[in-house]
Amino acid sequence: MELHFLPPELRRLDEAKVELCACSIWSDERPIRGLAGLLDWRLGGRLSTLVKSGFLGGELGESLLMPGRPHVSFEKVLVVGLGARAGFGDRAFRQSFSAIANALEGMRVRRALIELPGRAGAAIEPENAITLALDCLESLAELSEHEVWWLVEDETSQRRVEKRVAEERRRVKTK
Repeated sequence: MELHFLPPELRRLDEAKVELCACSIWSDERPIRGLAGLLDWRLGGRLSTLVKSGFLGGELGESLLMPGRPHVSFEKVLVVGLGARAGFGDRAFRQSFSAIANALEGMRVRRALIELPGRAGAAIEPENAITLALDCLESLAELSEHEVWWLVEDETSQRRVEKRVAEERRRVKTK
């Protein structure tokens, strides 16, 4: 799998030529922030409307798949709930990320834009997030199906993630 990075900026969303964009929301944080907040803007407030109606709450284990086009360049938007921000930890990250990875696998998505769960608002450090994500991916049998993922990270966090990915790849090679 090839990794690219995209800063969390509204004007840069269309740069990633992907099939699906995966983001997450907290159950106790309004307005919606992070990549989901940017998407909400581009989608004309559709996510906020779903939250206000009670259809989408951001509870841990909750997920919603909705169309992206014509408001964004990707076909699908996957929103995963993270639960309450205060209760977020490694277990919640694994559950949320596994939901994203399993959805991508089930839909045979090969190119995706992903905001790692909890990274919006820095609820989890970038190194820990990518380590847990790679650990979760090891359990999936068909990793080769994924061609390219764009991760949403600012420049500083991007360098930290790249360094950890390089370390993990070296560790795996030495096994």
